[in-house]
Amino acid sequence: MAFPFLTVLGLLPLVLAILVWLSKPTAGRVVGLVGALVTLVYTGGVIAYTKVTSTPVTESLDWLPIIGAKYSMDLDGMGLLMVAMTVFLVPAVLIAEWKTGIGETGRFSSKSFVALVLLVESFSLFSFMSFDLLVFYIFFEATLIPMYFLIGGWSGAKRGKAAAKFLLFGLAGGLIMLFGVIGTAVVSSSQGTVSLNFLDLATTSFQDSVAVKVIFLCFFIAFALKAPMVPGHIWLPDAAEETTPGAAALMVGVLDKLGTFGMIRICIGVFPVQSQWATPVIMILAVISILYGAFAALGSKNLMRLIAYTSISHFGFMVMGIFALTSQSLSGSIFYMVNHALSTGALYLVIGYMIHRRGSARVDDFGGVVNVAPLAAGFTLVAGLASCALPGTSSFVSEFMAIAGTWTRHPVIAGVAVLGTVLAAVYILWTYQRMMTGPVTEATRDRITTDLSWRERWALIPLVAAFLVLGFWPHPALQEAAPTADYYMVTAAAHDPVAVIEEGR
Repeated sequence: MAFPFLTVLGLLPLVLAILVWLSKPTAGRVVGLVGALVTLVYTGGVIAYTKVTSTPVTESLDWLPIIGAKYSMDLDGMGLLMVAMTVFLVPAVLIAEWKTGIGETGRFSSKSFVALVLLVESFSLFSFMSFDLLVFYIFFEATLIPMYFLIGGWSGAKRGKAAAKFLLFGLAGGLIMLFGVIGTAVVSSSQGTVSLNFLDLATTSFQDSVAVKVIFLCFFIAFALKAPMVPGHIWLPDAAEETTPGAAALMVGVLDKLGTFGMIRICIGVFPVQSQWATPVIMILAVISILYGAFAALGSKNLMRLIAYTSISHFGFMVMGIFALTSQSLSGSIFYMVNHALSTGALYLVIGYMIHRRGSARVDDFGGVVNVAPLAAGFTLVAGLASCALPGTSSFVSEFMAIAGTWTRHPVIAGVAVLGTVLAAVYILWTYQRMMTGPVTEATRDRITTDLSWRERWALIPLVAAFLVLGFWPHPALQEAAPTADYYMVTAAAHDPVAVIEEGR
C-alpha cells in the first residue's frame, strides 16, 4: 500500500463535513459544493490511475486479529461503479438544495444539510469499498445517523415520525445483520478461516446446515429491508414524502443500493449455496415488489410517494436479476443500480422544483405546467421516460439485461415481471399527462410563475446527460460490471443455461 488512495477518498467528504460545520452558513455551502466537486475529480483521478498503470489500490491493515477482522479496502468493478455513482450524484443534490434551510426557523441551518449529505457520502463510500465484513457492517449502520437527521430536519410536517420509522427499520435490519456477522465469524473460525475478508470467506466451504441458513437469512433480511423489498418496504414512502427532494434522491439513489450491493457481495459471494436454496422464494418476492410498486404508484396521489413506489418496483427488478444468477442478469442488475440513481435522482429533483413552486405535492393540484414552465415539463418527461426504461436511455439496457438473463433460467418469473415495464409506462405517462398537459389551471398560473433557473438546470443536466450517454454507449459501465458478475458466477458455481436446438429446426 504505497498510498492510501481509498482511505483518502472516503475521508475527503468526512473532513469537508467538519469544515462545513465550522464555517458560516454561506461559506459552508460553498465549501461543501466545492469539496464535493473535488471528491468527484479525485475519484476520477484514482480510477484513471488504476486503469493506466494497472496498479491495484488495495489497502489492508490488521485491526482485530483475534476474530480475523482487518481494515480492508478494495475497488472491484461493482465497487467502482457504486463509488462513481455516489460522487456523481452528491454535487447535483447540493446544487439542487442550495437554498434548503435558508430563512427557516426551528430547524437545522442550511450548512447542516450540506454537512449531513457529505457524511452520507463518506460512510457510503467506505461501505462500497470495504472488503471486510465487520468494517462493512460498521459503515452500513453509520449511514443511518446522518440520513435520520436529513429526513427529520427539513420539509414535511410529519418528518419526525417518518425519520423515526426510517431509523427503526434501519436499526432492526442492522441488529439482524449483527447476528449474521457474529455467526459468520464463529462458523468460519470453526472451519479454520480466521478472517472476515470477503475473498477469504468466499473460499470457505460452509456446511449447508440449518445454522448457516439462518446466518444467510440474517443478511438477506437486513438487505431486503434496506433495498427495500415487499413486505419490508413500508418505511420508504413515508420517508420520501416527508424529506426534501435532494435527500430523497440521495436515499434511494445511494443508501438503498447498499441493500442490493450487499446481496451480491455477501449473500451470493459468501453464501452461494444458501442463496440458491432461497432463490425460489426470493424470486417470488422480487416479482411481488415489481408489481406492487407499480400498482401503488398508479394509485398514489402524492408525487414524492409515487416516485418512492416506482423505486420499490425497480429494486424488484434488481433483486430478480441478482438471484437469477446468470452473467447477463447479474451484470444488468449491477448496471441497474447506477441507472436507477441517475433517472430517479433527476426525477426527484425536477419534481421537487415543481412542488416548491406550487406549494403542494398532490398530482391533482397541477395542470397545464408545460404552458408556463416548458423546461421543467421537458426535464420531467425525459427523466420519467428514463425511469420507465425507454430505449435510448441507460435504464433500458440494464432492465432488458435483467429480464433477458432471468428468462433463460426462470421464464415464468421473467414473463410476469415484464408486466412491470408496461405499468411503468402507464404510471409515468399518466402522471405527466395530468400534471403537465391540458389547460393551465388558475392555481398553476398563479403559483408557478418561473421556469427552471440556471442553478436548477445545472443540477439536472449532468444526470440527464449521463443516462443518455450510457444509453447509447453502455460499454464503459458494462466493462466494469461484467468481471464482477463473472466472479460471483464462479463463486456460486453457477453456469449460464445453454440453449438447446432441436434437430430439424
